[in-house]
Amino acid sequence: MNRFLLPLGIFIALVLMLGVGLTLNPREVPSPLIGKPAPDFKLPHLQQPEKSFSPGEARGKVWVLNVWASWCAPCREEHPLMTALARSGLAPVYGLNYKDRREDAIRWLEQFGDPYAASVSDITGRVGIDYGVYGVPETYVIDKQGIIRYKRVGPVTPQILKEKIAPLIAELNRNG
Repeated sequence: MNRFLLPLGIFIALVLMLGVGLTLNPREVPSPLIGKPAPDFKLPHLQQPEKSFSPGEARGKVWVLNVWASWCAPCREEHPLMTALARSGLAPVYGLNYKDRREDAIRWLEQFGDPYAASVSDITGRVGIDYGVYGVPETYVIDKQGIIRYKRVGPVTPQILKEKIAPLIAELNRNG
């Protein structure tokens, strides 16, 4: 009798864990970087490689980092929302072009529009690794002190922009 209870208990535990796992949203990946300083980097501007950008340049303002690539289909889906966010004036949006060819990225921005205050080129993906990028697109909200306050894995949707990102940026702008 006892030899059947242990396997039954293990089976029940596995079924419970699977059940809980199926209720989780895979786009809401917990990030160990939330509440921590945004990793520093210095990368060349996409359109003007003789210039560079570092997160320290955005210190003192709330800003958004959008990780994108020309080869990324979901990036095209969210691009109008990044453009709308940039035009809203809530926060500057900076682009991190991830593991892409410079020519392809520039052509993509020319075709779909360039919402970014600056877009930098992470050809090797090293900065993406520092930010814990799972894939593109990913979006981060960074506060005035350079602390990551939000991370979105996957494309930003109108609902997420309206219900999470825009209110968070407004709150961070009010409260510092």
